[in-house]
Amino acid sequence: MKAQKIIIKKVVKKGHGGHHGGSWKVAYADFVTAMMAFFLLLWLLTMVSQEKRAILSQYFKHFSIFEKSGQAFIDSAGGITGQGAITVQKAVQTLPIMKPEEFREVLKKAVEAKLSDVQDQIFVDIFEGGVRVQLIDKEGKPMFNLGSVEPTPLAIRILHVVGESVIPMPNSIAIEGHTDSLAYKSTTYSNWELSTERALSARKVLEKMGLHESRFSRVSGYADTIPFVKEDTTDARNRRISLILLHEKKE
Repeated sequence: MKAQKIIIKKVVKKGHGGHHGGSWKVAYADFVTAMMAFFLLLWLLTMVSQEKRAILSQYFKHFSIFEKSGQAFIDSAGGITGQGAITVQKAVQTLPIMKPEEFREVLKKAVEAKLSDVQDQIFVDIFEGGVRVQLIDKEGKPMFNLGSVEPTPLAIRILHVVGESVIPMPNSIAIEGHTDSLAYKSTTYSNWELSTERALSARKVLEKMGLHESRFSRVSGYADTIPFVKEDTTDARNRRISLILLHEKKE
């Protein structure tokens, strides 16, 4: 019987990259693309005004991929187009429909949720057919330091919360400044100038938030002529800023 011939087969293993193939490159490319899209989105959001951001928020809150896929939302010129335009138009149309009483409740809820510790210094009521928000001084918690026109951190905090609710609305806005009856020590500067400049400071805070200057119908100071506490015109609560969201729509 012949001896069987033994054949030895040498197998050369391929490198690590050959074992896994090139699938990792595809995954990495997808990751890089997603990150680029994400940072592009962040950049675009910084270029959009506060009012348009509010409209975008309304759009995506009710967005459905099954109903609106393939529809352009913003065209090359930065305008809103396609199905997005119809949706945004409906969202914007709902804003003027909100009655003053309804918006007053919206503001009250925002104050209760975000300013519960100082809600006794914020009064919301119906005034001149619109909604008025009054920021009231309190001993130890002023909106402006004595004789100053620079809003305190508390005033800025309140203005930011109120501004978040006011900015998406189409109404024009009036800002009023008020003081107590304590006379200003300067002979060339009085409570009239002080109340007016404080109202202007409040306007600047809202403008920095994104409220366009065209939204303001008036910014005025009334000194101590309209006291909040009529029986005591020196009361700290007479020092206040009033924001009035007027009933008429600002185009």
